[in-house]
Amino acid sequence: MARKTMDCRTMPSESNCTLTITGEEEEVLRTAVAHAVEVHGHTDNEELRTGLRAALTEAPVLELKPGAFVQVIEFSTSRIQELEEVERGWAEAIGPDRTARWVVQTVDRGEPGRFLQMVAFPDRDSAMANSKHPVTNRFAEKLAQLCDGEPTFRNVDVRRVEVF
Repeated sequence: MARKTMDCRTMPSESNCTLTITGEEEEVLRTAVAHAVEVHGHTDNEELRTGLRAALTEAPVLELKPGAFVQVIEFSTSRIQELEEVERGWAEAIGPDRTARWVVQTVDRGEPGRFLQMVAFPDRDSAMANSKHPVTNRFAEKLAQLCDGEPTFRNVDVRRVEVF
């Protein structure tokens, strides 16, 4: 079953609510109704549920828009589990200051131990804020210690996004 999304930013609102709910259709609808009643003062009735159901959209697999910024990192390591543990520590340590929206990590089928990681940010400024953060600097030092050789970084701007 396809995942669904309800995004308050797409609904008429005086409060400028930014809540987004993603999940299976019935759980999103149930949560959206509770949110609409508790936060926005609506009455739980069939009209509300019909309107919310009509506003459900397919959840994007990975949200990425033109103008976004992606950092592509190519690296080799025989210590990938340690590296991933350091990444989890970074995510916890940076907390709400994290500007990265998602990461995709791949491993080369022909050359195990060689990885390609794509990290997406809403825009270049967000990526630069992330790069300048002290927690990210400490992470980068640890990353270098866990890699076999120097990682290669490419900074790219997203020009086009197509979903099939």
